Order: sequence, then C-alpha cells, then structure tokens
Amino acid sequence: MTQKISVEWEALLSELERRRGIALASSGPERIAREHKYGRSTARERIAKIADHGSFLEIGTFVTTPTDDGSLLASTFVCGLCEIDGRSVAIGAEDYSVEGGGTGVHLARYKGGWGGFIEEFAIGYKIPLVMLINGVGGSVILQDQIGYPELQSANPTYPMFDLLEQVPVLAAVLGPTAGSSAARAHISHFSVMTSDNGCLFAGGPPVVKQALGLEIDKFALGGVSIHTRASGLIDNQADNEDDALQQIKKVLGYLPDNVCRRPAVRADWTANDQEELLGIVSPSLRRAYDVHALIRCLVDQESFFEIAPDYGKSLRTGLARIEGHTVGILASDARFVAGSLDVPSSLKQAKFVELCDRFHIPIAYLVDVPGFLVGPKAEEAGVLKFGAYALRAIQQAKIPVITVQVRRSYGLGGVATGSRNPMSLRLVWPSAAWGDMPIEGGVEAAFRAQLDAVPPEQRAELKAELTKRFEAQTSIWRAIENFGAEEMIDPRDTRKYLARLLKLSYRKPLEM
Repeated sequence: MTQKISVEWEALLSELERRRGIALASSGPERIAREHKYGRSTARERIAKIADHGSFLEIGTFVTTPTDDGSLLASTFVCGLCEIDGRSVAIGAEDYSVEGGGTGVHLARYKGGWGGFIEEFAIGYKIPLVMLINGVGGSVILQDQIGYPELQSANPTYPMFDLLEQVPVLAAVLGPTAGSSAARAHISHFSVMTSDNGCLFAGGPPVVKQALGLEIDKFALGGVSIHTRASGLIDNQADNEDDALQQIKKVLGYLPDNVCRRPAVRADWTANDQEELLGIVSPSLRRAYDVHALIRCLVDQESFFEIAPDYGKSLRTGLARIEGHTVGILASDARFVAGSLDVPSSLKQAKFVELCDRFHIPIAYLVDVPGFLVGPKAEEAGVLKFGAYALRAIQQAKIPVITVQVRRSYGLGGVATGSRNPMSLRLVWPSAAWGDMPIEGGVEAAFRAQLDAVPPEQRAELKAELTKRFEAQTSIWRAIENFGAEEMIDPRDTRKYLARLLKLSYRKPLEM
C-alpha cells in the first residue's frame, strides 16, 4: 500500500526537485550548446562518459554560483563518488559553462579543484582521485562575493600534495585552463590534455596582453604541443575528450587503489614470440633499432601504455604487464640524441620512478645509454644537476629495478640505470658494452699528449693499438667472470627472467 505524502513533505520535496533541476541544468541550454559547438561537454556529461553506467553519486549537488540578479545558478564544480571499471573513485569536474568553472572562493568550503571536499574525501577513503579540468582558476566575479581581497599565502593547499603520497591522482585537461586549475593539472601522477580544445597557462592571452603588451593565441601560448613537448607539464596528448578519458581509464587500470595495496594481477594475458627479439635489436652499436618494438615484444600483447612519449624522447617510459603483473618500463631510445640522458629525459625518469616506487610497481630498465648528453648547450641547461635527480630517484627507490643491459652503459648515465636495492639485479645480453666511457673517447682523453706527439700519419695506427689494448681489458666477459653483473642471458630468455622476478616481488609483504 502506497503511503500518502503529507502536504508539508510535498512542499519540501517539490523545492528539492526544483533546485535539483537548476543544478542539472548547468548554465542553461544556450551556454551548453556553445560548449557542444566547440566539441566540449559539461562536467556531468564528462563524468557520465568515464563512470560506469549509473554509478555516479553526486555530492554538493545544490551548491550555487552567485548571479547579478540573485537568481540561482548551478555550481562551477561537480563532484562525487563513482565507479570506473568496477572500482570506487572520487571524481571532480570543473564546469566551464558556469562562470568559466572558476574556483568556488565564495563558498564556506571549496568543493574541490584546489584543495577541498573531494580531495579530502579521496584521502579519507584511500581511493583514487580523477580530476576533469577546464576552468579559469580564480574569478573576479566570484572574488567579489567575499567582499575583501584574500591573502593568497594564507590559502591552504591541503590535501593536494598529501594525496600524491597516498592514492593515484589522474588529471585530464579538456579545454581552456588557467591559474590554479592549470597548476592543479601537474599536481598529479598522470596528466593528459586534448589537442582540439586543451590549453593551459599561468595567465591567459588577456593577462599576457595586459602584462607584456603581447597579443598571442591561446594555443600558441599553452597548447598541447607546448606542454607535452617543451615544458613537460602534461604527460600525454589526446585527440579529443573521449580519447583523454579513455587514457585516464587505462592508466588507472595499472595502479592500485592506494599505497597500502599492490596493483591487481590479470589472469588473461598472451605472450609474444621471443624469437623476434634477435631481429629487432642488432648487436652492432652503429645500428639503431625500434625500441617500441623491443618493449612490445617483451611485455604481454597490447599491454604497453607509453607515458610522456613526446618529451625527453631519448628515454621511453610507460606501464605494461608481464604475465598479468604491472611493470614500469624505462628504455633508452638511441634514435634520439643517441640515447643519452638529457635534461628532459632525466626529469622524466625521476617522475616516473617516483610513481612506480609510490605504488609498488617493479621496474624493468632496458639500457642502451652512452651517458649524459655532452656539449655546451647541455652544460648550460644543467644536465648534471637534473641528471642527479634521475640518479637519486632510481638509487633511492625501494622497489626492484631489473636492469636489462641491451647494449651500451657508460659513465654517470649508466649509473642512473640501476639500483643497489637488494632486490634489484642486472641481466646482461651478449651485445652489451660498458665502462667509464666508450673506449675511443677514453683513449683520446687519456692519451691526448702521446697522440699529439707522433707525426699525423702515425696517429691513427697508435690510436688503433691503444684501443685494441683496452678492448681486451674491458671485455664484458671478464666482468661476468668476476661477477660484475648477476647474469648473462640469451635475449630470448629476458621475459622469462622478468616474469619470475615480478612474481617474487608481488609476493613480498608490503613495507609501509
């Protein structure tokens, strides 16, 4: 029997539904149509795309945004709890159609975006946080509601940085983004930006014109090519928001819910034919090879997801699986600056190693590095300073680092590819070569006076003689005979070794 609702309840529930309608209407049909015209969606539409159907539980639905005439307008920020591939996730999305998605400075408490409810909710429940970013940061219109200027140094950032130490934080930049919202994109473990609409900057074109008198297009100022190739602020680019959201889902699938757990192990996987390795990599140091083909051959089929592919290209980083176990991949790419570690690749390594170390993901490092990049431009850029970040990150990591010595490993660049962690070890291919520096350069440096002292026609002969002498002394077989590396292997056995070591790592109790 249906209970009759009293008049008092009818009035209250009617008001509830009226306000719900205002919230769900976002900025209204005209503004929403404008967003759709540019290929952008509203905050709730984006959440619906990434969340499992019907799983979004909104929180703060009835928060409003001030208007000139006092009418009710939906919130600039939508947030709540949802499921992504069956996993509970905290999610927040800026609604650009409502006052540019500006941070809710007029509220008693931020809903999220620059520290606030949804961030605290994620850290409280120890669940991943997904941020869908497309906002102007601060807003003079919303600031005016406070009635006085805020001292910015007094604004807390809790728990944005604390989150990075506890749970996965993934960010997608899906449209024009400035100020605090732009900075928020980088305060994450993985970020992606769309190439059709995404752009971000500390201050947009109007601010640049006011400050510098410079007129500049928003994409030229902070489009996807700027931030994925030059600044390194954003990891990956996406064709559009659907692609960006799919990338967020994929990366989340490699990560655990929090630092107290390991990544899930998949039971379904398929191996590639390991015989192909000998055709991919040539033992000749003078012949380049496709490092992506090498990675794809070693890992489970269709499992490699590259992170920051357009930044620091001499080092490839990404997540993959071997026999269903998540593994972090670092791989030298000799097609770019001969595989040397430069400033961008060093910073890229440091960030990626920290991600893997935070979430208990063992690393396989496929090494073919001649050292740190040399030359006046590299020195001016601070290659050793930033190279030290890469070195420190991998040496201090508590996870196993399995170094696969594919070919070269020289100098400090070589040091930055391994770890002294007791669980780490080095697997060596017969094609490997290592030392303080390549023999030819080492002979030139050590015997310059002697080489300069002989007649020019005798110089080549003397250099060849010295080189031959040191080649005998630097044979990797002598190093293996003296246990200078743990194991020499047939390249086709690499996956077998990595799989066994990964399984062993996953069985080890977590140490918090």
